[in-house]
Amino acid sequence: MITVPNRIKFAVIGIDHPHIYGMTDAIKRGGGELVALYAKDPAMTAAFMKAYPEVKLAKNENEILEDPAIHLVLSSGIPDERAPLGIRVMQHGKDYLTDKPGIITLEQLAAVKKVQKETKRIYSIMYSERFENKGTEKASQLVKAGAVGKVIQTINLAPHRIKNNIGKTGLAVRPDWFWDKKRYGGILTDIGSHQFDQYLHFTGSTEAQVLMSQVGNIHHPDKPLFEDFGDVMLQGNGGAGYIRVDWFTPDGLNTWGDGRLTILGTDGYIEVRKNTDLLSGNKGGNHLYLVDKKEMIHMDCNNEVLPFGPLFVDDVLNRTETAMTQAHCFLATELALKAQKNARPMTFRK
Repeated sequence: MITVPNRIKFAVIGIDHPHIYGMTDAIKRGGGELVALYAKDPAMTAAFMKAYPEVKLAKNENEILEDPAIHLVLSSGIPDERAPLGIRVMQHGKDYLTDKPGIITLEQLAAVKKVQKETKRIYSIMYSERFENKGTEKASQLVKAGAVGKVIQTINLAPHRIKNNIGKTGLAVRPDWFWDKKRYGGILTDIGSHQFDQYLHFTGSTEAQVLMSQVGNIHHPDKPLFEDFGDVMLQGNGGAGYIRVDWFTPDGLNTWGDGRLTILGTDGYIEVRKNTDLLSGNKGGNHLYLVDKKEMIHMDCNNEVLPFGPLFVDDVLNRTETAMTQAHCFLATELALKAQKNARPMTFRK
């Protein structure tokens, strides 16, 4: 639902992952008008233009960057190219929303933070496992209302499927860069970025440290630059956290991954089954379970409204930070990058 149509004009530069569809839809829900596209992948470009026939194809990147009518640029380019593009976007006086991982090295992070501070533009990362998941949005409302008391710990389990042909955001065949951690940043930088965001959000932590992290390539010896498993322990000024990410979703599951979030509080706990619930068969995801001092509740959250798009467009117009603060965005990424850089290699010796 668009609250106020055509409040800002936005464009897309770079399509190398179908996450761009959810990002585009979110901004359109907020009242964004999609006006231009530049991308190098012909198949992705054709599919995107079919989905959004109103968009006009730009001849090059500069045609978009130098258009003063465009307020915002979205990208789902190859991960190692996202930060350099974001810097160019901010230097042209525009705000930027990128797919995750939005930054893949600490050196990129330092450069992005410097330019963001100089330009005062928005550099945002679409942490879609929170912003685009209705069960997680409901959990946000409940935690804010004090439903579980003070949050003590979050546990995020985020399994993914490599050959994911489910839905329009799936990729049945992965591109070459998917297998090279120099291009995608490593499993904790990539998938893990979502989980660091949720940890900070639900615990309210504004400072945190990585206590332990490990990564491994357990089952893909033919892809030596790939990582298929990682986990992390966190401690912050608002609570503790545990994260597990992997590429081991079996083909028998009815979705790309059985993502789960558990929030432990002093007065109760919440579990969100983000994408599926084994007991519900084909009823889909967005299941929330709440246990407090009085009762056990199951909530179907599929009718929840996702606020990120409208709030983000508000921020573009009003220079506010209602969708996500810049500090939070950067801290979630910094924690992921530090966990990745310092991760112990996993080895199994029998």
